[in-house]
Amino acid sequence: MNNEEVVQSSSVENNVQKSTWTKNDVSWVLSLFGTAVGAGVLFLPINAGMAGFWPLVIMTILVGPMTYLAHRGLCRFVLSSGKPGSDITQVVEEHFGQGAGKLITILYFCAIYPILLIYGVGITNTVDSFLVNQLEVASPARWILSLVLIMGMMSVMLLGEKFMLKVTQLLVYPLITILAVLSFWLIPEWNLSSLSDMPSLSSIGVTLWLTIPVLVFAFNHSPAISSFALAQHREYDNKAIHKSERILFANAGLLLGFVMLFVFSCVLSLNPAELAEAKAQNISILSYLANKQDSLIISYIGPVVAFLAIVSSFFGHYLGAREGLNGIISQQAKSAGINIPQKTVNLITIVFIIVTLWIVAIINPSILGMIESLGGPIIAAILFIMPMIAIRKVAAMQKYRGVWTNVFVSIMGCIAISAILYQLVA
Repeated sequence: MNNEEVVQSSSVENNVQKSTWTKNDVSWVLSLFGTAVGAGVLFLPINAGMAGFWPLVIMTILVGPMTYLAHRGLCRFVLSSGKPGSDITQVVEEHFGQGAGKLITILYFCAIYPILLIYGVGITNTVDSFLVNQLEVASPARWILSLVLIMGMMSVMLLGEKFMLKVTQLLVYPLITILAVLSFWLIPEWNLSSLSDMPSLSSIGVTLWLTIPVLVFAFNHSPAISSFALAQHREYDNKAIHKSERILFANAGLLLGFVMLFVFSCVLSLNPAELAEAKAQNISILSYLANKQDSLIISYIGPVVAFLAIVSSFFGHYLGAREGLNGIISQQAKSAGINIPQKTVNLITIVFIIVTLWIVAIINPSILGMIESLGGPIIAAILFIMPMIAIRKVAAMQKYRGVWTNVFVSIMGCIAISAILYQLVA
């Protein structure tokens, strides 16, 4: 075989590799889906549907491009490093300097870690409630139950990325199935009278402004993006950007289809007054439907959906929290002139996360709203704004300049941040 034939053969092989879906690619699509679909999806219909049908249609049109383009920008940012194998905390320091790198790393950790704590509380409460209310057994000691559940989730992470992807895949398949079944099961309950209610343009504008942050965080899977990008680089090297964008596009489509179908089905089954009542009661949409319809099916399915959503989302958020804390420890040690082996850094992070998760799960604080409010602006800034700044400032990302999608992502990020800050002070 001559040199020309070798080049042609290599080119064909590369094109096949870029275009063919592998089992690992599918696993990452499902893992990212699982990271996004946390317990928050059960509250999304309440928050997004209170203004009626037509604003929800506009939200659906916006949220697909928002989700894909924002996460694509963050993935491109991670892959822009001149040092192969650098995670997001190292890339930030490389592009923006040591001082800014430390600040953004701390903010990144502070945005993700509290959500991880909430999942520790949430999984304990969900299983405890299921044991007491559905299985009618005595409530176990909280310190034992929380430890067993937290160690169970952590053991999956400690067994490695590939094992985590397999477990996530096993969890996400039933989660997708149940969401779809519930969506179609509610169709006979649909009330289409809301389709004739057309709110004013000003009302639609205010509704969209205040609801966009809810959509951002309901579809957010940024905690897993850095690990995902590094995995694609290890697997595909210089084709990682192309491959990661295809996976992110497929994941955004999967999220849009299944989550918004669930949201529309729930919203059309209830009127705005009922959604407002559910919000006032501070319960998930499935809990409200179970109470309203006295449904034995929903009373059992609800805890199962919550369990699957929390566990699958926990894995992705753990990846982000681990990266953030590892970065903080390494940066502080470097500043102090101390050389800590990576294995030691990993061990410190694991012990810290397990112990703090366990303590908070035992205490059982009611801090979900506060955490979402405080972490929200940071997540929006890192996911939407930071990659767009990098496109303007970082030489390695200047090839992404001059496209309208950058303007769209920047505007959506500013809207999300301004709405969250408004709700904090209102």
